[in-house]
Amino acid sequence: MNSEELLSQAEARIRQHRTAEVQLQFVDRQGHPLPNVRGRVRLARHEFRLGANAFRVGNIPDPTLQEAYNERFAALLNYATLPFYWAGYEPQAGATSEKRLEAMASWCHAHGITPKGHPLIWHEVYPQWAQALDDAEVLSRLQRRVREIVTHFMGEIDLWDVVNEATVSHRFDHAIGRWIAREGAAHAVAQALAWAYAANPNATLIYNDFNLSPDFEGLVVALLEKGAPLQAIGIQSHMHKELWPLEKAWRVCETYSRFGLPLHFTEMTVLSGRLKAADDNDWHRRHEDWPTTAEGEARQLEYAAQLYTLLFSHPAVEAITWWDFSDLGSWQGAPSGMLRQDMTPKPLYEWLMEAFHKRWHTDALLTANTEGQALARCYFGDHEVMGTLPSGDTLRGTFRLYRRGNRQLQVVLE
Repeated sequence: MNSEELLSQAEARIRQHRTAEVQLQFVDRQGHPLPNVRGRVRLARHEFRLGANAFRVGNIPDPTLQEAYNERFAALLNYATLPFYWAGYEPQAGATSEKRLEAMASWCHAHGITPKGHPLIWHEVYPQWAQALDDAEVLSRLQRRVREIVTHFMGEIDLWDVVNEATVSHRFDHAIGRWIAREGAAHAVAQALAWAYAANPNATLIYNDFNLSPDFEGLVVALLEKGAPLQAIGIQSHMHKELWPLEKAWRVCETYSRFGLPLHFTEMTVLSGRLKAADDNDWHRRHEDWPTTAEGEARQLEYAAQLYTLLFSHPAVEAITWWDFSDLGSWQGAPSGMLRQDMTPKPLYEWLMEAFHKRWHTDALLTANTEGQALARCYFGDHEVMGTLPSGDTLRGTFRLYRRGNRQLQVVLE
């Protein structure tokens, strides 16, 4: 299908894959049916994970900017990526930023946001102090790092990008690169997933990569053949140089959905300023003067709105993480945020608020029958109910409608 066909059918796919008709049974706290209740059902939180990296939570010196960042993040998003890069998390051997990450995770939970840790193993952010160790010692510490972090944060963080970009790790001349070159990406990633699984068997474990090639596909095949505890496939989609055609985005979804695992778009970037030159291959070079522009923000909105719509309509996609949430401290200094450096929202932020909190959102009025039952079509997620009895008394309740859950739910109103 071309982009016009894909978009023209997107709303129908969203209705098919993101909503369901549910039979609600309203009861009192003793379990007795409440006949003829008139109710309003509203979605409080999507099951779909709509997120961004939250690296600036608790990390902005200006309290006014910090407050605005936090408020706008919590108002829009239900999912946050937190930084566990080895060199940043453990800048000196044995001295970690555990407390800072605990505070970030606590902030997420206090605001109804699910945190994810990223990444446990990545060749590019390698501790300087590890350079002096032999490979065996580094791998021993790496295994201990994975187990200790996943164990320590169990219950607070139960989603992890366990390994990042192993398809290219062999190019790096240090202990991690040599380990993956020696063992092969599939064996090394399977080992790492096993370490994390042993620490928390209930965690969602993700392999994450930008390298959309047969190497990535082959790695997933090999992991599944090995029975590795892989629960989701992470797909990076940084667009610093060019925008993906929508046909490519759909093709990526179709390609990786054939493995039967959920797809997480883990790092999605669309700029609101100029794009990088096509021949600029230095992905680590930071630009100090890379402003957002009105024209760029309009382009960001037009394209990203289409991309979100497309991805939300694909049944295999379960999460989208934007990179970065604001332009302040953004990767490479790029104008990649939903917010500007002063934390004012760009048009994309406003569009996402309308799309996910109004348009793709349950807000239904219904009346129960004499047995306290009513039908409603709802988006998957957590819902709040305000019910009015024939007497005029008002009661409240909640229910969860999940994609892989029941379609007949009892709602206690009290």
